[in-house]
Amino acid sequence: MAKTNQSSAPPERPEKQPPTGRLGSRNDFRTVGEATGGNPKMQCRNVNVFYGEKQAIFDVSLDIGKNEVISMIGPSGCGKSTFIRCLNRMNDTIEGCRVKGEITIDGQNLYDEKLDVVPLRAQVGMVFQKPNPFPKSIWDNIAYGPKIHGLASTRSELEEIVVTSLKKAGLWEEVKDRLDQPGTGLSGGQQQRLCIARTIAVSPEVILMDEPCSALDPIATAKIEDLIDELREQYSIAIVTHSMQQAARVSQRTAYFHLGYLIEVGQTQQIFTNPRHRLTEDYITGRFG
Repeated sequence: MAKTNQSSAPPERPEKQPPTGRLGSRNDFRTVGEATGGNPKMQCRNVNVFYGEKQAIFDVSLDIGKNEVISMIGPSGCGKSTFIRCLNRMNDTIEGCRVKGEITIDGQNLYDEKLDVVPLRAQVGMVFQKPNPFPKSIWDNIAYGPKIHGLASTRSELEEIVVTSLKKAGLWEEVKDRLDQPGTGLSGGQQQRLCIARTIAVSPEVILMDEPCSALDPIATAKIEDLIDELREQYSIAIVTHSMQQAARVSQRTAYFHLGYLIEVGQTQQIFTNPRHRLTEDYITGRFG
């Protein structure tokens, strides 16, 4: 499992931003830290999201690096789930939702009018808060995506994808003797790993996870966290989580959202031990949230 490194001497603490004044102006919510740069897989620039006339996300710019886990944290209603749903156009399914700005993957504009969202959602897969296996067998849950995307031309190729995906999701040994049984019959933690295997089966490049462990017990949560650390070797992963402890365990970078603004981004250890923005520190220390 990924752990954040502990240094023997704490770094010098910079002045908090904003240092004075009452919070509430647009400048008070300017992003501090390293939101862009590095080795990005996805790039988001000046992203704004509206639900009808109400604005939910304000001018967010953020890069998601190759083979990294980035955690998105913040109070309920801060916009982190809305933002992550922009990354594979899941907000398209919400009536009245509008997304402005630019989001690219390997330079390809996700919001290009000519872009087919079906292959996009295979390229940028998503695992939701509540496990949602199909009402099919375990085998069919994994095989469904590769079939519709034409990733296998023979039964043996499909079999290989199913087995490989279940192994990558750490589920093979638990289900190999009951692949014909319903996926809905698995435990909650197993169902979530089945959903991760289903996502992996269509060969994504990025995996989005929206509070994937919130409905799971500590043992199942630990297995998912171990899995996230293993998957990082092959995929870029963005995870929304209400658990700061989970963010500290699984991610290399952390982004803190507040009232629809991206307040601070940095290396996970820095965010939790030496936050630069006063709002980040207030949340980390439990003053609000």
